[in-house]
Amino acid sequence: MSRINPSPKETKFDEGRLATVLVAPIISEKATRIGEKQNQVLFKVLRDATKPEIKAAVELMFKVEVASVSTVNQKGKVKRFGRSIGRRDHVKKAYVSLKAGQELNFSGEAA
Repeated sequence: MSRINPSPKETKFDEGRLATVLVAPIISEKATRIGEKQNQVLFKVLRDATKPEIKAAVELMFKVEVASVSTVNQKGKVKRFGRSIGRRDHVKKAYVSLKAGQELNFSGEAA
């Protein structure tokens, strides 16, 4: 069975949707270490976001070239608050690899 898929360059996304795909950057010790060693950036993304959507959103928002995107679904922890038991929300994280020579800066300093 043969499928005809459009090439990734032809695929268009709704800019309104792309503006909401990236929820927040993840800035932690682990994220900083990964950024320095492997030129990757971590983002918290919508749980139903796809890898091509995440790539398009990062390229649109930050004007950088993305090499690849890896995603991780993190289950929410069950926590106790006194007598009641609660649960943290599930989170989807995206590890975005930037192409060589590309840099993304969240600190707001001009490069």
